[in-house]
Amino acid sequence: MISENLAAMRTHRNRIHCYRRLLEAQLTKPERQYLETRLSEELCAFEDLKAAIFPLVFTISDPPARNPPVAA
Repeated sequence: MISENLAAMRTHRNRIHCYRRLLEAQLTKPERQYLETRLSEELCAFEDLKAAIFPLVFTISDPPARNPPVAA
């Protein structure tokens, strides 16, 4: 199961790279729109899969500020 998920992530990543590379070429407006749509779909699919595989999110917050000792 894990290897299948990772293979799917790799496939999405490779497609994203391919679409980005194709968008650097001289394209007609319909071609560019098609590639931008496909890129957006692949990015969403990649993010959805990533969230399903790695559901935990860790955040690091700053520790509370310490009050300096008061001189007597």
